[in-house]
Amino acid sequence: MSDALQKGREVIKTLNPDLETILSERYDGIVPDMAETLIEWAYGRQYAREGVDLKTRQLCTVAALTALGGGTAPQLKINIEHAMAAGASEVEIAEVIWQMALYAGMPAAINGLNAAQEVFAA
Repeated sequence: MSDALQKGREVIKTLNPDLETILSERYDGIVPDMAETLIEWAYGRQYAREGVDLKTRQLCTVAALTALGGGTAPQLKINIEHAMAAGASEVEIAEVIWQMALYAGMPAAINGLNAAQEVFAA
């Protein structure tokens, strides 16, 4: 096992302990090792980097997915959950999403806030 994969698995223990299993069951049948690759690369090589804490990285992810809009709603919701698991409050998440109104437009921010409300209510 690579060092990055081990680090990635440590990160997801905090955010979503079932993530690798969920991804594997959903995607490994059509893209072998997709789950492990995502855990190693995204979480082990990006989220585990030093210099910015996990909460900040998750808030950045929420902002980016909000700005991208469109078909990112499922990923946005998961990353809102991850941001909360990393210690972000509902207010911090809502403010990060609202900030995107300046850069991605009001529709993207409204869609992001709708996604956040769904997660907060669950």
